[in-house]
Amino acid sequence: MKPGDYLLCYMTGISRWIGVLEVTGEAFKSTDEIWKDEVFPCRVPVRIVNALKPETGVPVLDMRDSLSVFVGLKNPNLWSGAFRGSPARWKSSDGEAIVAAVADAAEHPTIRPVDAKKLARRPVATATDIGPVTIPAEAEESEVGVVPLGEDQAAATVHTEIQALLLRLGAAMGLDVWVAGNDRSRVYEGVALGAMPRMTDKLPTQFAPHAQKIVSLIDVLYLDGPAIVAAFEVESTTSIYSGLLRMADLLALQPNVNIPLYIVAPDDRRDRVLQEVNRPTFTRLNLAAVCGYIPFSAIREEVAKGGRYLQYLRPAFLAELAEPCLVEEA
Repeated sequence: MKPGDYLLCYMTGISRWIGVLEVTGEAFKSTDEIWKDEVFPCRVPVRIVNALKPETGVPVLDMRDSLSVFVGLKNPNLWSGAFRGSPARWKSSDGEAIVAAVADAAEHPTIRPVDAKKLARRPVATATDIGPVTIPAEAEESEVGVVPLGEDQAAATVHTEIQALLLRLGAAMGLDVWVAGNDRSRVYEGVALGAMPRMTDKLPTQFAPHAQKIVSLIDVLYLDGPAIVAAFEVESTTSIYSGLLRMADLLALQPNVNIPLYIVAPDDRRDRVLQEVNRPTFTRLNLAAVCGYIPFSAIREEVAKGGRYLQYLRPAFLAELAEPCLVEEA
């Protein structure tokens, strides 16, 4: 950052722009105590251009027609991932529109009630070997919205189908299974995922608390006694990113994790999966070396075979079913 740059202040939870700051000098480091939660030593001097109260903040959804991040969305309600994913890809016009909207709100404030619970919510930092971290929760209702009928709902239905088939496959192999807590109420063929055979309600506590939280949110887990023998993230949408981030978080917090990790995605998304897993973002964590790709068709085929042979399969069978994600350079 350099003097003259603008910083846009966005409040999560209530999804509103609440201010604009101008950088007035060079970045510096300081351990002088300012905030009660953490030191945050990397700082820049700023001046307040405009500051709004939460009640007078500019709702991001009121700017759908002004921001490029909303252009081309297959579902106008599912904007959160693209919105937060990479602000560096925003156009200059996006920043200018937000600055103008905040300035107008400062001059002509409009009171909009704020949910007190969302306003009071704070991320909880957990001490880890790499320093304090916060474990992201699932997307908030205010930023996801109600999914209407259409392609995105179809993707959600496919996601539930593949989770159910993975759970069936694991149970048929004689393994205990786990499904993410936020997915347990989803229903496939009349049965809630949380009520499927060999479903466990408690994970073994083999990780530090911060890593344990991430593990509990993974789509499907296979367990052999107290050991987790496979972890699956199902990616049914075009982003193929949320599951990778969860696995990357796990590897960052638990570098020596020895659980086989699998991304299960549509057959026609194979190249995209390999591309994403091998992004520079994940290179330091060596994610591609410990992660395999399994196409939807392979899971459907194995479950469709049925029969008694499934009970004789061992977890190593999954490695044969999967394609390594590590791309060898020529």
